[in-house]
Amino acid sequence: MNQLTEETFEKTLSSFIRSDEIDLRDISFIDPYGMVGLLEIGELCMLEDVKKTILLPRSAEVLRYLERMDFFPQAKRSFALEPIHAPSPEGRAPDSDVLLEITPIERANDIHSIVGKVEERAQSILAKHLHYDGKAMNGFIVALSEICQNIIEHSENKGFVGIQKYRYPSLGRNIVKIAVMDAGIGFRRSLSSRFKLRNDLDAIEKALLHGASRHADEGRGHGLAAVRRFVTQWDGKLSIRSGTARAALVPKWSRGREQERNLTPFPGTQINIILPEVRTTDRTD
Repeated sequence: MNQLTEETFEKTLSSFIRSDEIDLRDISFIDPYGMVGLLEIGELCMLEDVKKTILLPRSAEVLRYLERMDFFPQAKRSFALEPIHAPSPEGRAPDSDVLLEITPIERANDIHSIVGKVEERAQSILAKHLHYDGKAMNGFIVALSEICQNIIEHSENKGFVGIQKYRYPSLGRNIVKIAVMDAGIGFRRSLSSRFKLRNDLDAIEKALLHGASRHADEGRGHGLAAVRRFVTQWDGKLSIRSGTARAALVPKWSRGREQERNLTPFPGTQINIILPEVRTTDRTD
């Protein structure tokens, strides 16, 4: 395995279950989903009072990227790293308009500053590199903010968000990848007090397709539905993993299954959003 993305995360998770090590030595590419997924595995280790080892990539370029994304300060909390990582003497590069560093979402009293950082950087990325208009950006940021806040309100555990812009060769356009994850109670447990659910996939689809919420209040639970509408409008990809299942909205330009069951059990919720650059002919205004 030489990439760590959503497509290879299941293999990484399986190896975590079977071994005391996560071997990343041959990794030549890692995206926000891969990094945030590793950190959530680390959160699970901490909950179980287990210390496992990450064998770091041999690639100097990947190591520099992990450092640029502020991966190491979080990873050192929950993993032993081999070889021991020494920060670059030049320090981390200044803030960039093509990424949002791995940002923890943990305490209710600092959620506004976290969401503000997400909002500021996401707006720069979406406007400059994807050419989204003001109305589209505002709709996305409101929805993304609610997802981040839901980690505090519903997950009962720490979460992370990370964003990165890439060039997608087969599409011939820029894309932005957004990963938002927690290792909390997940959809099924969150919704089970109000709904009779068959399995994890049923719970995800109730929230994603029908706006279900564990709250009976009218107007609650629409954050995820807003994300779904936004992603569909702009021909993006959205996938949600929780427990042992994943549901996804897959555009024609991408790949992946719309439903997956019987995955390796993993707590919480893992959301991956991929948004493509807007061409002039795509504009809806």
